[in-house]
Amino acid sequence: MKPIIQGNVAKNCHPEGLLKAIDKQIAYVESHGEIYGPKKVLVIGASSGYGLASRIALAFGGGADTIGVSFEKGPGEKGAGSAGWYNNVLFQRRASEKGLIAKDFIADAFSDTTRQNVIDFIQQEFGGKIDLVVYSVASGIRLHPDGTRYHSTLGVRGQAFSGPGFELESQRMVEQTLEPVTEQQLADTVKVMGGEDWQRWITMLEQADVLAAGFKTVAYSYIGPESTWPLYKEGSLGAAKAHLHNTADEINAQLQRISGNAYAVICKALVTKASAFIPVFPLYITLLYKVMKQKRLHETCIEQMHRLMLDHLYPPLGKVTTDAQRLIRMDDYELRPDVQNAVELLRRQVTADNFMVIGDFAGYLQEFHELNGFGMAGVDYSDELDIHTLVKEYSLA
Repeated sequence: MKPIIQGNVAKNCHPEGLLKAIDKQIAYVESHGEIYGPKKVLVIGASSGYGLASRIALAFGGGADTIGVSFEKGPGEKGAGSAGWYNNVLFQRRASEKGLIAKDFIADAFSDTTRQNVIDFIQQEFGGKIDLVVYSVASGIRLHPDGTRYHSTLGVRGQAFSGPGFELESQRMVEQTLEPVTEQQLADTVKVMGGEDWQRWITMLEQADVLAAGFKTVAYSYIGPESTWPLYKEGSLGAAKAHLHNTADEINAQLQRISGNAYAVICKALVTKASAFIPVFPLYITLLYKVMKQKRLHETCIEQMHRLMLDHLYPPLGKVTTDAQRLIRMDDYELRPDVQNAVELLRRQVTADNFMVIGDFAGYLQEFHELNGFGMAGVDYSDELDIHTLVKEYSLA
């Protein structure tokens, strides 16, 4: 069985490989310091990327019981299902082996019905209170509870932005363009990817009295170096993230009654399903990976989330570390001047003929494959998957 990629989107996955990937993350967490943090955690967007890594770090690094919310497809008549489905199943298995509670809601995270179902579970079967909410939703569409459907648009403000990128499918460098967005597209993108839904979650949880004293919540964001600002910070994505940062302050004020706090966490550029979809951006990631690995500063999702929990959100002395804008800066290594200067030197050398060797294309591709259970040592990929077996063996509790 081989990975199928269309453009920069994976179209299949391998359950046994995904189990190896989960075990690899668990092994890292268990060998890199115990997290003295929350014991009852809700992760919204728990099935891949930062959300999954947060869940693994807190469960296997800190002994936390967790609830995950994600919108995934299981195996059935229409195919083998999504990687996120298997990640949920496999996380549950490993958590159960450790005696931890791991509950999953396969549901629309934007729905008030989903929120109420989660609240009911917390009240009836999860001890009544939670200590932390991780908000890590990646979606291009949001169905608002009032019935309005919003679509996000990847684009820039002002003039179109063009630059070199690459296609994973063809493994060739291509010129890619982000078109200008309209004011309506900008507003809709903020509705989908900004902080409004995060705040709606916290408000409903607070009103239901399921937030413990000293409760914390985090949502993940990105700013990046100045060289990426035209396509990210100054575009529609950046507008949504700016709204998210402002929302963190609003939620933080809202939580003072229970001595709670809310933070936006600025992460480093990493290979995720979401970042692979952004034009031009993956090429920057390959150059960044090359430099950060040379300087022994590179972090994968699990390494970054473990450091976040251990050193920043739940440090030994108890004080959360932020910058002057109350942002938790996990991009500190990425934005070091020596790192960015080295990345810029590489960028000037990139051509269609050498981009695979100038940057860490091989490392990028390996991490992308691992997101879907491919490229894992010790897995036999020669056999095709049997749908009936998958349905039987990979059901969610």
